[in-house]
Amino acid sequence: QVQLVESGGGLVQPGGSLRLSCAASGSIFIFYYMGWYRQAPGKQRELVATINRDGSTNYADSVKDRFSVSRDNTKIAMYLQMNSLKPEDTAVYYCCLFARTDRDGSPDNYWGPGTQVTVSS
Repeated sequence: QVQLVESGGGLVQPGGSLRLSCAASGSIFIFYYMGWYRQAPGKQRELVATINRDGSTNYADSVKDRFSVSRDNTKIAMYLQMNSLKPEDTAVYYCCLFARTDRDGSPDNYWGPGTQVTVSS
């Protein structure tokens, strides 16, 4: 059983900053990447940023130069530093882990319950 828990969401004014955290627990044999996704009301879930096992990162064009994803190498945890927030960043932010739970099984995506980020004056 793999569990992910996000934290750090909240209400912030435009131009402000927030830092999201994601912690994974459970039986994880190996993970390949972690990622942040978001879903705004009435829209599909979209990629925000990913960080691979080797530390390489990938960002959606809409958040490049404003958001920064990082990982804690001592545990399976990930962070998203969000700066210069805009109202269009308002969404539920989800943490995703692509991992295997045993040596022989196939990798799968595991999701957290999400954390609400609201950018409004």
